[in-house]
Amino acid sequence: MRRFLLAVLFTSVLAPLGLAGAQETEVAALQPQAGPQSASGLPLPRYVSLKAERVNLRVGPGRDYPVSWLYLKSGLPMEVIQEFDHWRRVRDAEGAEGWVFHSLLSGERSGIVAPWLKGKSATIDMRRSADAGSALVARMEPGVVAKVSGCSFGWCEVDAGGRKGFVSQNDLWGVYPDEKF
Repeated sequence: MRRFLLAVLFTSVLAPLGLAGAQETEVAALQPQAGPQSASGLPLPRYVSLKAERVNLRVGPGRDYPVSWLYLKSGLPMEVIQEFDHWRRVRDAEGAEGWVFHSLLSGERSGIVAPWLKGKSATIDMRRSADAGSALVARMEPGVVAKVSGCSFGWCEVDAGGRKGFVSQNDLWGVYPDEKF
């Protein structure tokens, strides 16, 4: 039955996309994996960051697939949404999805400050402590990338450009709502 479903998936979805040379294992890679069945054994989805300065985002899980995007900044947060062997399907803050080789990713957490406000005249406050009434450390523009050392009770401890403080968890892309770490 599974082989039949993969054949249907291949002929109805992949072949029209020009992936007619895909092997059965590559077709199976397009099926979502979750929890303990993931290749790494880590939970899906989860956030990671780019380890390397140059990272190719590919249309499929292998070096033979074309590059759809090139990232030129380490530390950018990515959401891992699927795994196949040593490849991770990731999503960036703008919604672009593709495959990245696992060794180009890091478990170090980072976040992008309110990317949904980019291009608008808005700022996000960084506070001295996890309290909206605490002293202001900095005002950050949307799109700033910050290292995230931990989150709890709606606040995340961040380091952006050498300034350290706390930002509301709802103002960061790269952490889940109410996630604690």
